[in-house]
Amino acid sequence: ASCMQHRLVVRDASSLQILQLYSCLDHIQYIEWSSDSLFILCAMYKRGIVQVWSLEQPDWHCKIDEGSAGLVASSWSPDGRHILNTTEFHLRITVWSLCTKSVSYIKYPKACQQGVAFTKDGRYMAVVERRDCKDFISIFVCNNWQLLRHFDTETQDLFGIEWAPNGCVLAAWDTCLEYKVLLYSLDGRLLSSYRAYEWPLGVKSIAWSPSSQFLAIGSFDEKVRILNHVTWKKITELEHPATISSKKTIVYKEVEKSPTVDSERLSFPPTRALASSLFSTQSKYDISQVPVSLQYIKPVADRANPKVGVGMLAFSADNCFLATKNDNIPNAVWIWDVRRLKLSVVLEQLCTIQHFQWDPCQPRLAVCTGSSRVYLWSPAGCIVVQVPGEGDFQIMSLSWNSRGDSMLLLSKDHFCVCYLEREEV
Repeated sequence: ASCMQHRLVVRDASSLQILQLYSCLDHIQYIEWSSDSLFILCAMYKRGIVQVWSLEQPDWHCKIDEGSAGLVASSWSPDGRHILNTTEFHLRITVWSLCTKSVSYIKYPKACQQGVAFTKDGRYMAVVERRDCKDFISIFVCNNWQLLRHFDTETQDLFGIEWAPNGCVLAAWDTCLEYKVLLYSLDGRLLSSYRAYEWPLGVKSIAWSPSSQFLAIGSFDEKVRILNHVTWKKITELEHPATISSKKTIVYKEVEKSPTVDSERLSFPPTRALASSLFSTQSKYDISQVPVSLQYIKPVADRANPKVGVGMLAFSADNCFLATKNDNIPNAVWIWDVRRLKLSVVLEQLCTIQHFQWDPCQPRLAVCTGSSRVYLWSPAGCIVVQVPGEGDFQIMSLSWNSRGDSMLLLSKDHFCVCYLEREEV
């Protein structure tokens, strides 16, 4: 699905053929599919309205108006039949049921990076609350929205929460001014509290492994610390030095070259295809000989949100690899072997890493750098894919299809779909 001003366009993912066109009441600012792909919501924050459309019954539609309370966020519950709307100033979260038309209210939600988290099976929801200058966490049962547990947290300014994939442990981390990661059970018991150091800037990013065995914590000191699920103690620290010296690490370096054009083919005026090839550049990966010095950028210390520390990290679907990005070295992606807890591969790009994401079905990483190329890594090697088309298509973000056979490439104003051929087994 894609939106263009007030119009919603639904296409077939394999052929991009238009299946449905919907017209909303105002400019669409956010869209989201339900978990079963039968409904899609369109949020118009400026008007405080959410419209819901059905794919099975195109004539059916639903409008939710928050009125004077306003609207700053809207999302589906995991069952795909309830919508959670957050009102302005985070006064409350309103839970709307599409089946019974009932309404439930959750008061005092906190405005933080990740204040609402669902377990993977969709049974429970955790909400961060702020009351009397203290942080609290409430756990709700999603089938009836009844409060299961309510407890306070030992945090100064709780920044985010995230469930382990098995739904047994909830991780909560404090503001970057206070290094603290708290781990709670489903009944609200504090299982463990982790602090790596005390005074410098602390936690910047967090990621659970798909097996729930490891919790990776990216910090402002340019290290990733991995906790185990048995004792919740640190088992290793992964550093991100500016010089790669280990001969067991493979460094893929992106190199750019201009294509050679036969002078006998030149004509005036040149054809469109020839003109585009004259001014276009191609890139490929070369394997660099260690030691390799990566481009290191010294952060500006007197500005907010300094570009320092591990800001992106993600585990592969098979739990075998961990990809990280150190904001001090913005052009590199670090790929770690989780089984050996060693650095396996470094991808050194020409431009700053904008986004990366793992294939949901196999260990294959897609990377974009704001250029018209997408980069793919797997244990078999690296490739550079040039997006065909006229003009400069700058890929700022990407998203894999759940089947792993295609991915969506997004620029500021356009999108395209990249299809990948599956190997015959």
